[in-house]
Amino acid sequence: MPPGVGGGGEQRSPPAICLRDLAEDAPSNSPSPFPATKMKKQEHATSLPTAPGGCTERDHSPSTGNRVCDKDAPSFPSTEVASESKQEQEQQSFGSLPEGPLVEILSRVPYRSLCRFKCVSKPWLALCSDPDIRKSCPQTLSGFFYDDRGRFRFRNLSGKGSPLVDASLPFWLGIYDCFTVEQCCGSLLLCRCLESRHKEDEFDYVVCNPMTGQWTVLPPVIWVDQEEGDIVCFEPIMDIFLGFDAAAPSRFVVFVPMTNISCEFSEMAIYSSETGRWTPVQSEWGYKTILVGNSECVFMNGIMHLSTHYCTIVTVDTEGKVWREINMPDDLPSCSGLPSIGQSQGRLFMWQVDNDNDRQLYVWVLEDYAGANWTLKHTVNVSELFGRQRGEDDMSYKGFALHPDCNLIFIADDEETAVSYDMDNQQVHVICTDPEFQDVLPYTPCFAEWSSDDDDGDCSSDDDDGDWYSDDDDGDCSSDDH
Repeated sequence: MPPGVGGGGEQRSPPAICLRDLAEDAPSNSPSPFPATKMKKQEHATSLPTAPGGCTERDHSPSTGNRVCDKDAPSFPSTEVASESKQEQEQQSFGSLPEGPLVEILSRVPYRSLCRFKCVSKPWLALCSDPDIRKSCPQTLSGFFYDDRGRFRFRNLSGKGSPLVDASLPFWLGIYDCFTVEQCCGSLLLCRCLESRHKEDEFDYVVCNPMTGQWTVLPPVIWVDQEEGDIVCFEPIMDIFLGFDAAAPSRFVVFVPMTNISCEFSEMAIYSSETGRWTPVQSEWGYKTILVGNSECVFMNGIMHLSTHYCTIVTVDTEGKVWREINMPDDLPSCSGLPSIGQSQGRLFMWQVDNDNDRQLYVWVLEDYAGANWTLKHTVNVSELFGRQRGEDDMSYKGFALHPDCNLIFIADDEETAVSYDMDNQQVHVICTDPEFQDVLPYTPCFAEWSSDDDDGDCSSDDDDGDWYSDDDDGDCSSDDH
């Protein structure tokens, strides 16, 4: 599998995705494109998949809210309408529990359960379709974006049902001719978008949320020199890193090391979605810092972590005030290739497969973050995980993602098979046998919008009536496969 997320080694640019070609593969019920504006939002009908291998009902993924006839629905909440007042109507619609506390309760339940509640009655359907409730529901890893011979696609984690996300990104169809995905940070994509495929030097960097359809174009990396008052512009951009935390969904940040032709740099430009501006800061990592690339970055607890070619991880906060360098584990195997980094359960992880010797997988966790002390958490022979004979396997393997909420790692060989491996109970599940499953990006949905100076406050699309259902809906509200 070529380098994707969490992959070390040589970096290569992903192929450009043609929006006109993707439109042919988009679902028939895909929403129409937005008009050409700088920022738009869109809400999609969704159904989240179930995670394999030990990560269960937290809940990872919802089933689609089905529209069913409510004549046989339970009597609670009652649909009887009282004529005395709106408050009495609400109280009778939802039993004895006032709507305020009920909304607070529903915002804390898993999204799958919320979708099932829509089937109870019309009042429940209206309440559970409230965008504010949906934005607050817990989310986790739901699937993977990947490159299928130049076509950007999405595969649900369960491998079942229609894709959670329309990977054609229809909200900018008609605005951009083609795009490449530079990075996925949790819930947001950082894309390089061309208005014309014939003008590769003319492009925008765009950050978007595939679930809400919200997107914004990053301005050029320019600022005013504080001493001389001149306008300074940095180009070309060699590396660019997106930082987003679903715990603080109202903002995102982008980091651009101002590298020279030797990939060395002494300054970093940091963009904030709250200000809409770039801020240059002096790097404290040292001039000889050479980064691996945008596939090797982790944004965690407001800190960007970047791998280097010298077995270190450098970090910086969103304001460019706190700089740090963390050494990688001393017991790294002697093999070619670089280790990968990721995060799970609020901790920094590192892993590497020794493809030069015994195909052994090593996984470390930074238990002591302040002291930068790594612990070897797990080791296993990857050949055996794939049912191959140890010592007679000439296949190369790569760990391409880590589950954010449990000790589950995703591994692929260099042909067609990808599996999930639970490090707690040693269970293996095949998640894909597609040779086109390349350049994989793990994705966790987020329904909240970030704030912006251009934001008009309208957080919903005009055609959203709160009633979510799919064309292939069979009326079964309890199926895990939706």
